[in-house]
Amino acid sequence: MAGESGGESATLETTPTWAVATVCFVLIAVSILIEHGLHLLAKYLGKKRRKSLLQALNRIKSDLMLLGFISLLLTVCEKQISEICIAEDVAESFLPCQSITSHDEEDEVESKCLEKGKVSLMSRAGVQQLQMLIFFLAFFHVLSSFLAFSLGTAKMKRWKHWEAETRTLEYQFSNDPRRFQFIHQTSFGKRHLKYWSNFRLLRLPVNFLRQFFGSVYKVDYLTLRHGFITAHFSEGSEFDFQKYIMRALEKDFKVVVGMRLWIWIFSVLFIFFNAYVFRNYAWLPFIPFLLLLVVGTKLQGIITKMCLDSSDKSHVIIGSILVKPSDHFFWFDRPKFLLHLIHFISFQNSFQVAFFTWSWYKFGLRSCFHRKTEDIVIRLAMGVVIPILCGYVTLPLYALITQMGTSMGNSVLPEGVIRGLKRWREKARRNVARRNRNFAVRSLDASVESSPSFSLSLEASPSLYIDYVPDSDNELGEILPVEENLAEIRHQNFGSFQGFELSRV
Repeated sequence: MAGESGGESATLETTPTWAVATVCFVLIAVSILIEHGLHLLAKYLGKKRRKSLLQALNRIKSDLMLLGFISLLLTVCEKQISEICIAEDVAESFLPCQSITSHDEEDEVESKCLEKGKVSLMSRAGVQQLQMLIFFLAFFHVLSSFLAFSLGTAKMKRWKHWEAETRTLEYQFSNDPRRFQFIHQTSFGKRHLKYWSNFRLLRLPVNFLRQFFGSVYKVDYLTLRHGFITAHFSEGSEFDFQKYIMRALEKDFKVVVGMRLWIWIFSVLFIFFNAYVFRNYAWLPFIPFLLLLVVGTKLQGIITKMCLDSSDKSHVIIGSILVKPSDHFFWFDRPKFLLHLIHFISFQNSFQVAFFTWSWYKFGLRSCFHRKTEDIVIRLAMGVVIPILCGYVTLPLYALITQMGTSMGNSVLPEGVIRGLKRWREKARRNVARRNRNFAVRSLDASVESSPSFSLSLEASPSLYIDYVPDSDNELGEILPVEENLAEIRHQNFGSFQGFELSRV
């Protein structure tokens, strides 16, 4: 082309307008298709009333927008970044490769730094490569999160059969509340009350191995279900525990797909430790994998501790064994701390897979980032094993065990019921505020009357005030007496509804 003289690349000044228009059209068309696909997905989730998944999708959109904004800043500040000059000895420290080789041609800005006896902080080519790394990170983070969530929900679907079994006569007969039995004779006791159960050093290897064989057993699910329902509901309740766990997992999923500040800090540290001097290929890929195994071992250990806690209280039980939910079984008495660990594991594994794919794409498979075959095998193996192990083993186990905290989550009610209760609470607050204002105005008017014949007292003249608020969403209108029951209304706790604490909903 006309602009390709002297080995220089053509600019838009020497590029045909039809070529620029074609590229713009293709980019705009692809962007519109992706945006329309996300819109259809959001519409489908809204139609199915999957509010938590819809919020997770919105979180993904905001994270992608953040990554796009970072890429835009890199594009705008590309020249300014390359104009920053640093000393050569500083530039030669903490290099990702053992040998310093560069095949990129020096531009005008880098030549200015060389004239000063210095080098550029980051070349323009390096800034462009960093933008490509951000694209790979966004893609693999979303892909890894959805893969883990899909595997987890697929495994948890078979819990429906266990939940349906609790409504059969056979289950009710086997859990007859009038039958006495020793705790070690129950199925749950036979599984967890072994000779090694009282010794921590022996429990750890057993719990470590158990996460690879079944992860969640039927007897564990039924026992934890019974303990949860007994702790939070009336006896004989037909609460669907499996649906509750699914709703709770959907709420937790929007946390896993998010990118928080502390996650970004660890990502920056990961980039820093990719320097050759740290020999990161020998330990860095194993960090998410080891953390995942620690989390799985802890979750299995919580089930055993619950069984030991019930056994210490009584060796004879009536009906089925009863485990008591409590936060003290978890690290720092915080069940959600495990969720943050899973979040860290998922994101760091996505980052490592993205970094490996990016370096393969830009520099080839046998680049200085991974010259040894062992390094390539380790990174590929960890990138595949961690999402599968997290989604199919750890995530379902986490979804079940974390429900055994002291308090239950607001996922105990469906989204429609929660919205209705919130609107009911707001209406109740407005009604109380309006009645208090009316009461104050009437009392003031009565006090300024000088004639006894006009001195009216609400206590002496009972009346009935009817406040009916119709609602288009089939909400219940409230018909409440005011003056006759004013004392009761003032002391009524509108923050709760039939035992549910709405301040937490």
